[in-house]
Amino acid sequence: MSIDFFGVGGPGQIGDLKKAQKSQPGNKAESNQKTDQVQFSAVLQDVHKAKQGESTMGAERAAKVEALKAQVAEGSYQPDLKKVAASLLQFIVEEK
Repeated sequence: MSIDFFGVGGPGQIGDLKKAQKSQPGNKAESNQKTDQVQFSAVLQDVHKAKQGESTMGAERAAKVEALKAQVAEGSYQPDLKKVAASLLQFIVEEK
């Protein structure tokens, strides 16, 4: 008569756990070479490029605004009155 104590010393238990296979040195080299890669769609790449462009455009716009503020403060700002009038007329026509 044999005594089984949690499957130790007996013929084996039901659903016996299998020992994990030891990895071979050749497999480690192959697994080290594999890396995760992410590829974004062309649309997302375009969005990323546009956002990068916005930061440079934002700096250019800020410089332009500062220059205009300085001109207004000095009293030397001379807007193109024809462009201003055309813009106002277009705004009025579109609103009605």
